[in-house]
Amino acid sequence: MSVRDPNAGATGGAAAGAVAPLSGCAALVTGASSGIGAATALALARLGAEVAVVARRTERLEELAAVIRGQGGSCTVLTADLADPVQARQAVDDAAGRFARLDVLVNNAGYVAMGTVEHSDPADWKRMVDLNLNAVLHMSQTALPHLLRTAAEGPRGVADLVNVSSVGGRVVRRNNPVYSATKHAVGAFSEAMRQEVAARGVRVGLVEPGMTITEMATGAGRAAARDLPQNAWLRAEDIARAITFMITQPPHAAVNEIMMRPTAQEH
Repeated sequence: MSVRDPNAGATGGAAAGAVAPLSGCAALVTGASSGIGAATALALARLGAEVAVVARRTERLEELAAVIRGQGGSCTVLTADLADPVQARQAVDDAAGRFARLDVLVNNAGYVAMGTVEHSDPADWKRMVDLNLNAVLHMSQTALPHLLRTAAEGPRGVADLVNVSSVGGRVVRRNNPVYSATKHAVGAFSEAMRQEVAARGVRVGLVEPGMTITEMATGAGRAAARDLPQNAWLRAEDIARAITFMITQPPHAAVNEIMMRPTAQEH
């Protein structure tokens, strides 16, 4: 796996000698063995957070952790299949236990299988519902007590929960019915949760990427390219910057939703 710092060469990082904006914070990132999850973990670590990363592929996570540690950061590897509710909840408890706190949860893990309702495999439906939706539900509920405690007692005065959805959660296409259904549900869930905890300092954000170069979009069962050449797609690092933009707002400001498409993507 090739892991690249999403902010390499970018401006806007902490100046030499300055305190990084997420110094002292603990973050858990799901689906971090590649793509958006890996880029987000790198970005959060660069901003000073201690990071826990979770996915099924331990070897990939260890490679990512080595990069983060090589840059002076802290990274804990957790292996789990988040489609299993027990493993999903345990991953949150393990991360919070490791750090004795939790400031940030990024629910990024996901699965897509294209197909019509008539001809697609119900086993793929179950995998999408379990990972794209149910894992978000279980991990969010398990994380909330930790996030609420951090918001009440931590120096930032806020905590952050970011759910990575998709433009597919807004724009439905006939060959993507169940994936779109799960992402619509994540959007509704996120807004209801935001209203529930907003007054207690937990900011809930929803990020909805368009066509992005990741394994999920370019591998087996990949999303439709819709005649957009891949060199025009977003990169995982673009989405990581959107996520860190949400998280690094001042305590009185909450960015609730970011939809981000390639410049050339129409829908």
